[in-house]
Order: sequence, then C-alpha cells, then structure tokens
Amino acid sequence: MTPLKIRINRISGATADVPLPVYATEGSAGMDIHAAVTEPMTVPAGKTVLVPTGFSMEIPVGFEAQIRPRSGLAVKNSIGIMNAPGTIDSDYRGEVKVILTNFGSEPFTVRRGDRIAQMVVARYERVLWVESEELSATQRGAGGFGHTGTSHQ
Repeated sequence: MTPLKIRINRISGATADVPLPVYATEGSAGMDIHAAVTEPMTVPAGKTVLVPTGFSMEIPVGFEAQIRPRSGLAVKNSIGIMNAPGTIDSDYRGEVKVILTNFGSEPFTVRRGDRIAQMVVARYERVLWVESEELSATQRGAGGFGHTGTSHQ
C-alpha cells in the first residue's frame, strides 16, 4: 500500500521532544497523538479540557482526520474524547487540539509527550441530496433504537 503524503508542521514552540503523530505498529489504523503541554495539565473529575498537540496539517480534499480516544486511557483512567470521533477538515490549518474528558472520579494529569488520542485519516464522500416523496422499501424499514431486541433467540 502506498502511503498518502500529508504536509505537517510543528506549531511555534513545539519541539522534537513531542513526537509528530506516529503508528505504533505495522497494523495500526490510528496514529498516536501526543500532548504538547508546556507544564502538566490536570483534568478534574467530570471536566473537559482542550489539550494542544503542537502540530497543524494540510489534509487533501476528499479526506478527513478523525481524532479518537485511546482504549488504554479509557479503561484504565476513564479518559475519553467528548466529541469522538472529532473531525479535522481538509481546509483547517490551525493547531490540532484534543478535547479530553475525565469521565472518572479522580483527577487525571496530562504531561508533555503523553499519548492522549489516536488519529485515523479517512476518505469521505460528498453527497448531493435528491429530495423524494418516497424511499425504497427494506426488510428493516423505519425500525431502530433496539427494535430487534437484546436476546439472540
């Protein structure tokens, strides 16, 4: 697979001690994103903070970057991302920041270089709405919100 090339730059003051997004393993879909805080940042229980990452990027038209929670932070520390997945649009050129939320009961501290989120770059489609009086019929129809029940029987 040929990698998609995306231009990235470090925000003023962000140094090489904070890695740019990087894949942890060959099979990783998401790249780890690191905190570019200048000093430790505490996320109080039940609160949300905006964490700088120290980079901006130039995503090609037709792609987006999705910012997602890290499973380890979620299960071990109850840390998630309020608007997961967050979308970075192709025309955004500002610093990428992560909206971290502490869903737990204890404060959580973010330190410089900590892996705080993951980023997946994905292709998307633009749509043109075609207004219609009717939609095609399916077996499911308008059923939703648990209409199939919870038991497998």
